[in-house]
Amino acid sequence: MTTPSTRGKRYTPDSHSFPTRPYDLVKEMVVAGVILLLVALALAAGFGSLDEKAITLQSWAKAAPFDVVATATGELAGTTDSAGYGPPYNNASEGQKLGPLALQKWGGIRIPVNSAQDLVLTPLESGTPDAALADALTTWKAANADQQTAWATSYGDALAATPDGDPTTVASGDYGPVPVMASSFLTLANAGGLEQLISPNFYGGDRTKQLLLLADGSYMEDQARARSLGGDQWGMMNEAGNFPGQVWLGMMTFWYQIPALGNSDNGDALVWGATVIIVLGFLFLPFLPGLRAIPEKIPVYKLVWRDYYRRQNNKKK
Repeated sequence: MTTPSTRGKRYTPDSHSFPTRPYDLVKEMVVAGVILLLVALALAAGFGSLDEKAITLQSWAKAAPFDVVATATGELAGTTDSAGYGPPYNNASEGQKLGPLALQKWGGIRIPVNSAQDLVLTPLESGTPDAALADALTTWKAANADQQTAWATSYGDALAATPDGDPTTVASGDYGPVPVMASSFLTLANAGGLEQLISPNFYGGDRTKQLLLLADGSYMEDQARARSLGGDQWGMMNEAGNFPGQVWLGMMTFWYQIPALGNSDNGDALVWGATVIIVLGFLFLPFLPGLRAIPEKIPVYKLVWRDYYRRQNNKKK
């Protein structure tokens, strides 16, 4: 005989009536953790890390010494990208705009960087200069800004005119102390002391200046393009090697493949502006007349929910 409380309901046995046995949850977690750790170590030993080794200033100097000399000279001449970048590093330009909106200028100078002083002169002065370098630095400081620019520009042009930029084959000219300073800069980079002298902080976490110096040269870009990481190679969403990258960034890197945007001086601002407009369009799609009717006019939803509509049709029959 069923009681009113159970009439019409399926009987569910009491869980306490089932057989029980001892169970050590902590032990299972430890064993599982050890197994996963061993598997991870085995895979790491067999396949290695997916990430390539970081490019350091020392490895740059050993792989492309002529590029280091040319870059140091460009910093002194004020012709590098960082020297003329503008905010957030300096006032050399207004930076990128979005129409009349000077976005980069509005951001202001948040990380002041004087390319010649911070990236070249300060490391040379902070090291242990020999007699030749000390004399060269004294001569440089005694000259006015126009003379300094003339020396560095002339030496940079002479380097560009030599095969592979070899400083040992540069034609004679009035270069002032620049050749000695550039050569000492290369020696310092080769010794591995340049990293710390550029950003002398205890933890070494801020590599802004090191990255600016690397980016001013051609070596890092060459390495990036060799790994299909260039801007016109969909590089923003790629990963070094044959590993999947940031596929979700395809929405932004797509615009860089359009020459009018990718080659524009305001390319970054235009690309991000276009991306923001698209995202806002999707966000406010239910409120935009005409656009909100697209799903109804193009009934893709019926394909997605075909099982539901099939059941509804069967019920009507």
